[in-house]
Amino acid sequence: MGSVKIENVYKTFEPDFTVVHDINLDIFDKEFIVLVGPSGCGKSTVLRMIAGLEEISKGTISIDNIVVNDIPAKDRDIAMVFQNYALYPHMNVFENMAFGLKLRKYDKGEIKKRVVQAAEILGINLLLERKPKALSGGQRQRVALGRAIVRKPKVFLFDEPLSNLDANLRVQMRTEISRLHNQIETTMIYVTHDQVEAMSMGDRIVVLKDGKIHQVNSPLNIYNNPADKFVASFIGSPTMNFISGVIRVDDEIKFEVKNSRFVLKIPMEFKKRLAGYSGKELVLGIRPENIQTKPHRENLNLAKIPGTIEVIETVGNEMFVYFLSDTKEKIIARIPPDSNLRINDSFTFYFDTAKLHFFDKETEKAI
Repeated sequence: MGSVKIENVYKTFEPDFTVVHDINLDIFDKEFIVLVGPSGCGKSTVLRMIAGLEEISKGTISIDNIVVNDIPAKDRDIAMVFQNYALYPHMNVFENMAFGLKLRKYDKGEIKKRVVQAAEILGINLLLERKPKALSGGQRQRVALGRAIVRKPKVFLFDEPLSNLDANLRVQMRTEISRLHNQIETTMIYVTHDQVEAMSMGDRIVVLKDGKIHQVNSPLNIYNNPADKFVASFIGSPTMNFISGVIRVDDEIKFEVKNSRFVLKIPMEFKKRLAGYSGKELVLGIRPENIQTKPHRENLNLAKIPGTIEVIETVGNEMFVYFLSDTKEKIIARIPPDSNLRINDSFTFYFDTAKLHFFDKETEKAI
């Protein structure tokens, strides 16, 4: 078993700088959970408190229903993989992977068996005699993973382990770690600032900002139903577009932007959700992929949005088009690469109004 329970946890550095505020989180046995958020949001501090590398200022952390607040890191039955690999340069791969087992007085036969098994799982069985300086970045990261695997811990902790790798290798290692989780079926807690890593790897994602949890859910649910404006802006690349305006709810639902002729007709299925906000200022959100350049006859929810194209980014299988709408808002559309668009062109885009999000202007909570 490898369940982790975090209850009302705070972390305060002297004199009164609190970096983690009342975190509550249940992590299930064999789950792959990702803590994601911008730099300084407290995600690595939470991980280090689980590991026992940081003291908890207030609250409790339990592993398998045993409170570990006062249990030393070495006795928590966890293994941690760091950003910088932390390999011993004078030891070869086998010795690096075996080091923790030797400290725990395992016999030589068991050590060899575990190291060879882990090396085969990670595809580094031909590298066991090499020193770290003779390895690539990806190979070093595999060795760091192997050193954790041989321990057979209840919980694996990953602190931004891929941030030192190049883009192609990061994609490869993401797949390797996900495959590893499926193969060894152990609880994994993974910290990253990269929302693409979070979306592609986690069973659930924990989105943090300023030391507080904003949302916990599956990647798809967080993407489609963000809890607030921050989550909507942080999860998704390019980011969600936002437009401030006033909602009018009567026989029709309309979204109007102040000092503009911009009026967007909203589908009636939003009426129940927006009825209490009639006449109030809200923030409308729409993801770039829900903006089209051509109206599709089968989609009756499209609304025309005139604009002037400012920047076009072609990224192989798609284009990101940045345009200035009549509301003077800068908006990003994600469209197919064969679209015949040019910078400075005036162009009519189409919002899929069935895919709109609305946020309270003051609280920024989703409506």
